[in-house]
Amino acid sequence: MIQLETRAGFRLAVRPATPADARAVVEFFDRVSDEDRRFRFLSSIRHLTAAQAKDITDFDYHRRETFLAFLPGTDEIIAAATLAADRTGETAEVAISIDADYKGRGIGWTLLDHAAAEARHWGIRRLRSIESRENHAAISLEREKGFSARAVEGDATLVMLERCF
Repeated sequence: MIQLETRAGFRLAVRPATPADARAVVEFFDRVSDEDRRFRFLSSIRHLTAAQAKDITDFDYHRRETFLAFLPGTDEIIAAATLAADRTGETAEVAISIDADYKGRGIGWTLLDHAAAEARHWGIRRLRSIESRENHAAISLEREKGFSARAVEGDATLVMLERCF
């Protein structure tokens, strides 16, 4: 577990997810707003299935990993960042979710920085995020972090954000 501090001075304990976290991940996504769940999964889901929780908590180092953020000294997940590399190992996609009670504290910035650093460590050359065009907060954050935006071919509701290292 590592300790991170957001630009707002908020402290987080962050560690990789393990299969033992599946139930806690389901509980976390139950607390995430309906809109944020839709933004994260790009579909309307009310509750994660066991299979979805397994996908999030399974890991393959240097290919797929989810980082869970906690309040220090607790086991309550307040945010999650998933990093998944493609088969070439050159491009990875990142997806971040934050409990609504903890938004506005710089957690998204901090987890995006952490995921980007991990991607660089894996040898990733390009980091991507696919966002709903309605997710203005994520698009703004990623642009401020140096991501460029372009349309997703064949789906006018989505935008691809990309940052090269």
